[in-house]
Amino acid sequence: MEINTALFLVLLGGALALGYAFLKTRWIYAQQVEHPVLQEVSGYIAQGAMAFMSREYKVLSPFVLAVALFLALGNQGALRWQGAAFLLGCLASGLAGLQGMRVATAANARTAQAAKDRGLGAALHVAFSGGSVMGMSVVGLALLGLFLVFYLSIQAFGQTEDSLRQIILPLGTAFSLGASSIALFSRVGGGIFTKAADVGADLVGKVEAGIPEDDPRNPATIADNVGDNVGDVAGMGADLFESYVGSIVGAMILGMAVPASPELRLKLMLLPLLIAAVGILASVLGTFLVRASKSDKPQRALNAGTLGAAGLATVLVFLLMYLLLGEGTDNQGVGLYRVFGATVTGLVAGVIIGQITEYYTGTNKRPVREIVSASETGSATTIISGIGVGMRSAFPTVLVIAAGIYGSYWLAGLYGVGVAAVGMLMTLGIQLAVDAYGPIADNAGGLAEMAELPRGVRKITDSLDAVGNTTAAIGKGFAIGSAALTAIILLSSFRDQAGLLRVDITSADVLVGVLIGGVIPFLFSALAMGAVGKAAHEMIAEVRRQFRTMPGILTGEEKPDYRRCIDISTRSALREMLAPGLIALITPVLVGFLGGIAMLIGLLTGVTVAGVALAIFLSNAGGAWDNAKKMAESDDSLGKGSEAYKAAVVGDTVGDPFKDTAGPALNILIKLMSMVSLVIAPMLQAYWG
Repeated sequence: MEINTALFLVLLGGALALGYAFLKTRWIYAQQVEHPVLQEVSGYIAQGAMAFMSREYKVLSPFVLAVALFLALGNQGALRWQGAAFLLGCLASGLAGLQGMRVATAANARTAQAAKDRGLGAALHVAFSGGSVMGMSVVGLALLGLFLVFYLSIQAFGQTEDSLRQIILPLGTAFSLGASSIALFSRVGGGIFTKAADVGADLVGKVEAGIPEDDPRNPATIADNVGDNVGDVAGMGADLFESYVGSIVGAMILGMAVPASPELRLKLMLLPLLIAAVGILASVLGTFLVRASKSDKPQRALNAGTLGAAGLATVLVFLLMYLLLGEGTDNQGVGLYRVFGATVTGLVAGVIIGQITEYYTGTNKRPVREIVSASETGSATTIISGIGVGMRSAFPTVLVIAAGIYGSYWLAGLYGVGVAAVGMLMTLGIQLAVDAYGPIADNAGGLAEMAELPRGVRKITDSLDAVGNTTAAIGKGFAIGSAALTAIILLSSFRDQAGLLRVDITSADVLVGVLIGGVIPFLFSALAMGAVGKAAHEMIAEVRRQFRTMPGILTGEEKPDYRRCIDISTRSALREMLAPGLIALITPVLVGFLGGIAMLIGLLTGVTVAGVALAIFLSNAGGAWDNAKKMAESDDSLGKGSEAYKAAVVGDTVGDPFKDTAGPALNILIKLMSMVSLVIAPMLQAYWG
């Protein structure tokens, strides 16, 4: 297949996703919101979210320009264009998060209105449609950006093997680095914002004042809803955008490194791009399977879409590989059935990780019931039980990741690991749609509470929100699995690009690198959670001040100052997100130039191992505490005013920065450090000779 033909097929896939997102956006805005309170409060949420994103991007602009300048001046010849590719990656990632969040803040009120007027099925349709804009915007802009980078660079520098290896793929790596950089700051900044507001709303509103979570009398409740969008929609979208791009580019680099004929290497390089394009088609078709009647459970409808898309993608990918690779075998272990098997291995591993995550974090599952039971004896046992659940969950998840790596490597070598990572994310369009659906449903429930809609409406939004918690946890599981596989293929690509084919793991340089790398995720997490603690302290003080100085708030005679709480979260998030982000960007550069390439490989190894395990623990412990609190809320024998319920709230509050700040950001940390290393590999090779 001609490179240009393949690239235009990729462009077609990206256009399909963006066209779908455009049509869904128009449909969502065509839905009417008639209730005045829904209109007013959703307006506050939209304004706060857009204001935060605008200020965040302004803060990041000098950093983005500085890195682009470093790449332009630090390289020689055609590689100077890495600066432009980096800027394009930043722009594409930022646009995807911005568009998805903008539509999500419009879909929340429309979901509540649909629940009031037309019931469960209509509310699910609106919420999922809002999430699908996020999902399709991410995959569409990712493929559009990759098309521009590869097509323009091929036109400028040709398509010989040397130009592909030494210029064009490194430009793709710089594009991915741009996406990773924006993703890290979006994840950390959004996580700090949402958890500062959430902690303040929970501890002062629910525990001290004894009012419901989304009560309009709580000054932090609007900031909490804004945080759901900037953290769980824009942040998650940017997170998976860079996972998607990183896995594709990493697999392309490994494809060019396979010891095969030039023609086969070219096909293997193009295959990850084409798998992504086919996955978009399957994702779009899968969205039409998400339907629910009044008697259906939302989880069943969402599963129909995701599993249907995965099954369809499997068939389409086999047909693609049959046409591209043919049925013949070869001596390099990269024939049709081996490569297809490796791709399916990644997809199956992702599904299993999702199921494990659901078991450890889902409502009415045994681990969550254990935490609910522990809450009856106080906050301490609640926290101990949740930590134990999170730690236990890491073991089977890592085993599945290890099995996926081993199985795909056995089938097709390192290239097999690369396509397994692509396979895990090939239906990202619908996976992310289901994930972004959760915050929309959560916001809809809060809006229903604030608008004092009938109890039946809140029951519908609660059922949607409960499923949303599970889908969010499963989304985090997919992100962790893909992060592990992507980090490994980026590490392998870095080793090849740096020219270090063999590494002695017993050498002092490597061991020192492993130890430093192993502790980096803990330092990063400490800074992220410490930032949440500082921001939450300010939020708690503000909510208490408003209750104290404006006693009419609790009686309904005065209106809280929502904007003040939003501003506190915004300022804290923008101030505190910089230190964790700079650790990820600067550490590989310092270790690479001061310690050497072998030490940097040790660093990346330590970061990957410790980061994956810690991310699983943090995300699943937090998810389990969250659903334990929801089970306690619905348990009449405990009661919302009981000590057991308060203990469950404390557990959920501790888990908030675990699952929504530090845990998800670790996925980006391990990939970003590998991506930075890959981008500076030519500089390191020249520096160390």
